[in-house]
Parts: sequence; C-alpha cells; structure tokens
Amino acid sequence: MPEGSRSSSFGHFSPEQATPVWLSIALPSVADLVFVALLCVLMFTPLSVRLLGDAGIGWHIRTGQQILATHAIPRVDFFSSTMAGKPWFAWEWLYDLLVGKLEATLGLNGVVWFAAAVIATVFGWMLRLLIKRGTSLCVALPLVILAMSASMIHFLARPHVLSWLLTLAWFWILDSSERASFSPSQRIRPVWLLPPLMLLWVNLHGGFLLGFVLLGIFWLAAIWEWFTAKENRLEDSLRKSAAAQRSRTLMWIGLLTLAASFVNPYGWKLHAHVYSYLSNRFLMDHIDEFQSPNFHFVAQKCFLVLLLITLVALVLRGRNLRLSAGLIVLFAVYAGLYASRNIPTSSVLLVMVIGPLCSTSDDPKGYFAGFFTRMTAIESGTRGHIWPIVALVATFLIAANGGRFGSTRPGSRQLMNAHFDANRMPVAAVDRLRNELTGPVLAPDYWGGYLIYRLYPNTQVVLDDRHDLYGEQFFKSYLKMIHVEPGWQDFLREHPSSCVLLPTQSPLADRLKSSPEWKTIYADDVAIAFLPTAEDRN
Repeated sequence: MPEGSRSSSFGHFSPEQATPVWLSIALPSVADLVFVALLCVLMFTPLSVRLLGDAGIGWHIRTGQQILATHAIPRVDFFSSTMAGKPWFAWEWLYDLLVGKLEATLGLNGVVWFAAAVIATVFGWMLRLLIKRGTSLCVALPLVILAMSASMIHFLARPHVLSWLLTLAWFWILDSSERASFSPSQRIRPVWLLPPLMLLWVNLHGGFLLGFVLLGIFWLAAIWEWFTAKENRLEDSLRKSAAAQRSRTLMWIGLLTLAASFVNPYGWKLHAHVYSYLSNRFLMDHIDEFQSPNFHFVAQKCFLVLLLITLVALVLRGRNLRLSAGLIVLFAVYAGLYASRNIPTSSVLLVMVIGPLCSTSDDPKGYFAGFFTRMTAIESGTRGHIWPIVALVATFLIAANGGRFGSTRPGSRQLMNAHFDANRMPVAAVDRLRNELTGPVLAPDYWGGYLIYRLYPNTQVVLDDRHDLYGEQFFKSYLKMIHVEPGWQDFLREHPSSCVLLPTQSPLADRLKSSPEWKTIYADDVAIAFLPTAEDRN
C-alpha cells in the first residue's frame, strides 16, 4: 500500500461515530497535551534558563530595541569598537524586533515565553500532522519525543526556532500538494502560500535557504515522474499529466518565491552575503554549531537512534517511498551529519517522512493494537484546540505578571524567573564592573552577546558571535590569542580594550595573570577581569 494511504479505522470505527461534536471541540488531543506540557516545562522549570544559554540573544534583543527607537533597520554595526560603522547585515531583523519589544515590555520572561511557544508549536503540530498523514498514535508519539530529544541541543531563544516551524509548514504544504495531485480543486491552492511565507522567512532567519531546497526536491520529483511515467493505461496517463502540471506549477511558485526572497532590507546583497558566509571554509570549520555532531552526548544519540529507525524503515518499507520523500531523507541525513545545528530540522523532516512508513499493519490484531487504533481515530477527530489557546494566554499573563500567578506581592510564589545562568555567563563580574568601565571590553565571542545586552549603549565590546560581520582574518587572529598560540599578543595590541574579561580557568587568563602588562581587578569561579597596567596604558 502506498505511503500515507493507511486508514486509521478499526473495523467500522470512525472518529465521527465515536466522538460527539461538542466533545471533539472540548476534548484535548494528545497533540494539544504535548503542546501544553512542553510549553509549561520550557517556562516553569530550569529549562527556562537553558533557553537563554546562548549569549547571542542579547544582541538580538538590543538590535530590536534599536529598531524600535530609530524606526530604521541597521545597516552598519554599532555594538563593536572594532567594527563600528562598518556594513552589517541584520538579516534576522524581524525576529529582533519581536524579542526587543517583548523584553522591553515583559523582560526576559517574555522572550522565553515566545521561544517556548514556538518550540511547543513545532512538536505539537508535528504530532498532529503525522496522525493526519496516516501514522498511528503509538508510532507518532515516540517519534515526536525522539525528535524533540534530539532537538534539545538547540532549545535556545534564537531565531532558528522559527526556521523549524517554517520548515515543517513548508514540507506540509509541498507534501499535501503532491498527495492531492489527482484532485484539481486542491492541487494548486496550498503551494501558493509559499511566496508569502518566504517573504516572512527571509526577514526572520537565514534558514530561508532550506525552503528553496525543499521546493527544488519536490520540483525534481515532479519532473522525474513526468518524464518516466508510462502511458499504457488511463491511470498512468493521468499520473503523467498531473506530474507535468505539478512541475509547471512548482516552477512558477519557485520563481515567485525567489522574487519574494529579495524583499528584505538588503535585497540581493543578502543572498550574496549568506553565500559568502556559508562558503567560508575557515569559519565553517571553527564555529562550534557548524561542526559535525558528537555522538557521545544525549541529544546526538537520540538523533542517531532516529537515523537507525530511518534505515530500518527504508529497508522494510522503502518500496512505498515516493521519490520526493527519498530525496528529503538523503538531504536530512546529510545535513544532520554535516553540522549539529541542522539536527532539529533534519529530525523534523525524517520523522515526517518515516512516520507513515512505520505505522502498524492495516489489519490490527489484539487488544493493544485495537486500543491504539481507536486512540488514533479519536485523535484525528479532535479539532477544538481550546487547551493550547488557554495555555498560551495563561502563560503569557504569568510572564507579564513578573512570573507570578495572581498576586505580585514579594511573598507570592514565583512560577517563572527567566535569566541568564550565572554559572555560564559573567553575571557577577558585570554587576561589579559595569559602572567602572571606561572603554571597550574584550571577552570571548560566546560572551559578547551577553555583554551587549548588559552594557549597551554605554560600553562597546571588542567582538561577539556575529562571525559573518568580523570575517575570517579577524577570527584567525582572535583564535590565536584565545588559544595562546605564537603571536597571541598581536590581537591585544591591534584591538585595545579598557578591560579583558575571561573564563577563570582559560589558558589566556593564566597567561595574563603572570604578565606585568595586566593586573587582576576581579575574579570569581566563572570570570576573571584584567586591566592594563599604568605603564601599558601610557
């Protein structure tokens, strides 16, 4: 039986017969429960701090607030002393605007609420779509949990989480269009959503390139079917005609989508900049998130398990796989193994493809098979989604109320307190030194965003994690300094700072402690700060 054509019925059981209309609206589906549970876990547990584990959210927030203040999208840098006034592509400006406004209104609680809502939507919706595509609940739920666990490596309040959501939407639209190719009333309408979605995506995150990859895969699959389908039977002729129509439609959609991608503050220069950044071998080889996954950690092991399940599914049921789905599997496996940052989107695509392949047999036997089939039918019948809406509103009100439910008195219980982790970021050091800084601060790139959040606009940083802004030669010199390699002092001389802030146990900190050119002014278990000596200043 072709992929996705499985029935979720058990005997003559159907969701319409089993679930009254009022109950189908009020009853939470399993997908709803997944959404609510994940939203609450990400907001009301220590994972809320984990979402702020990447300091880069700091400069995203301040960029958004700068846009709000000036009513203009940045075109030059204003955070760094070394790059001030030089061209900068704020290619995620729309996300920056959202989180900048949320932070200004609700504090970091608002930023975490937004990120948690997006992540919960991705996995709740994924489960819902799997059920709609014929995957039984007992298969869909473990696969979604596995994809969720693999994606936890990048559960961060950064714009990439919106690319996860848009990737899922992009796949759903293209896949639905291909599946409905024999239904003229449904064939074209869904894919015309792609150009306006690209208009949004290109201004939210650089992952918009993935949209073109998926569009190209489905277009190539349509072309292949068009040229290889035989015309011996009426059914084959109809299939060939439908493939020809689909390929032409996708070609026009592709052109419109490409045109939509140029509707951004930088036009075609954004595409050239993204290509230049992603094709720079030095940066790709030295930025952690672009490294291949290390399978000694839990999230990466979950992705490995997902890869093994994919392999088994292809061996046992691969004959039912459409060409587009096969190409997506190849792309997702390659992307996930190439760079750890791709694991979440790869997991989303793999689960959406293999879910229907892994479903139980068409003629389930036994109590448990029948139970899960009935549960799947009930899941398909629920359509109210009241619970996620209530959860979104309630959690937003809690975030807006300082993380408290009800009274805001100091003694009332605080359910949420989003903040940067003082064990990962130099929180205490900045608290102590922020009023004493007289010039730029030099810190590791992975702390730069936090320093921008805490110190801008009074103090600039020497560098941060906007690697595309600083470029290859700058980071070659920086890495030589941070690893204390021969010539490490050149960076300090070429990029003067009023203070150097380093991890306490770093090799560079040990070297500066013994240098007469630097003196220690602050130290704790996380960070140590140095000032140049008087002789060096003169």
